[in-house]
Amino acid sequence: MIKKGWYKILFILFCFYLTFFQIQAQAADDILQIKNSVIKVYTTAVVYNDESPWQSSSPMQMTGSAAVISGNRILTNAHVVADAKYIQVQKNNDPNKYLAEVSFISHYADLALLKVKDGSFFKDLKPLPIGELPEPYQEVAVFGYPIGGETLSITKGVLSRIEQKVYVHQRSTLLAGQIDAAINPGNSGGPVIVDGEVVGIVMQTIVSSGTMNLGYFIPPSIIRHVLADSEDGKNDGFPELGFRTQKLENPSAKAAYGLSKEQNGVLVVKVFAGSAAANKLQKNDVILKIDDYAISGNGTVKYNDTLKVDYKHLIDLHYVGDNVEITFNRAGKVQKTTLVAQRSSKRYQLVAPSEYDKVAPYYIYGGIVFVPVNADFLRYTDRPPLGFGAQMWESPEKKELVAILQVLPADVNFGYHDMKLWVVDFVNGTPIKDFQQFTQILKNNKAKNMFFENENG
Repeated sequence: MIKKGWYKILFILFCFYLTFFQIQAQAADDILQIKNSVIKVYTTAVVYNDESPWQSSSPMQMTGSAAVISGNRILTNAHVVADAKYIQVQKNNDPNKYLAEVSFISHYADLALLKVKDGSFFKDLKPLPIGELPEPYQEVAVFGYPIGGETLSITKGVLSRIEQKVYVHQRSTLLAGQIDAAINPGNSGGPVIVDGEVVGIVMQTIVSSGTMNLGYFIPPSIIRHVLADSEDGKNDGFPELGFRTQKLENPSAKAAYGLSKEQNGVLVVKVFAGSAAANKLQKNDVILKIDDYAISGNGTVKYNDTLKVDYKHLIDLHYVGDNVEITFNRAGKVQKTTLVAQRSSKRYQLVAPSEYDKVAPYYIYGGIVFVPVNADFLRYTDRPPLGFGAQMWESPEKKELVAILQVLPADVNFGYHDMKLWVVDFVNGTPIKDFQQFTQILKNNKAKNMFFENENG
């Protein structure tokens, strides 16, 4: 006969096991919901030939991953759908593919939003919420469709570190998280998940000798910025204040620019004409604070109790039109000013970033192909063109470089067939400001002869 006390113990054990299996069942349901909200993306892209920009390449097929978020939207990487002519999406364990199109894209942040024309696609799909940045060393799960198989893959790793990183897609620099989960081609655009929430979007990995399983994801702060920017359908992008700085850690250098031993900041080395900082900041000012965040000599700020970030991330968190409070030291005197964040597609770079989703500009004159110098041009040439100077930043006099891409053989340009990759600084003695002004000079020319010059002749 079982004693009364044993009934109580057995009842407690029964409740424990019942609860355990209920938790396990709920966890399995949660994982299934997440898996069903992770989408495979099929893209057919057409890019234009770098050497002959009037010609397109053969269509390229590629795949990526994505996540369903609120508002029947699909979130993925911009590079997954860049230059896309045809996009299809497919749900987990569903053989059908659905036609999709880009509703918003930020090449700078390597993020894109897709919409599906067939509303039935979202039936029984639960949108994944955007969560918060994980703590360092916290375990995360990466969902996606990497090459090597057709079904959904889930890998695990930990958040190793958070820092400003170059986003390869458009060579922009934004905050990124590093994880050690296995990431392969096809994972791009897939969500990084913690507790059922999207805490990042996979974007790139390091492929080099001596590194293993080092991948990077776009953190929630950048995702939210793009989502907020997309609300009006207009791509304002990330704001620009119009100054550049360098670190200021050396004690003698700090003293030379008027800082006390207790003060820290970064040295202003460039202020762009016409920018938000013009007439408010000067070269050799030392920026001490952005809003309420004190800047260290190495350019970082204490963002929270566990995270230090580059001060530029604080500017990235603002939107175009926002007021940004700047505390700075000028020749030993602390001052404050307010800058209004501006939109800048080129971010004051003389060489524009890579462009997507449109035909590259070019102009043919006398069989000579002229193009604006951008990142695509430099990647094609694999070296700086003849006449490419050391100037990195635009100025009121020079907004863009113009170069000869190639010479199409003809009688009119006989003797100049080897003049490819040559920067043009003057046309008939007129300095070249940008590509638009350059083409107008050629269109309106009445002179018998045309002289193209740079510092080399």
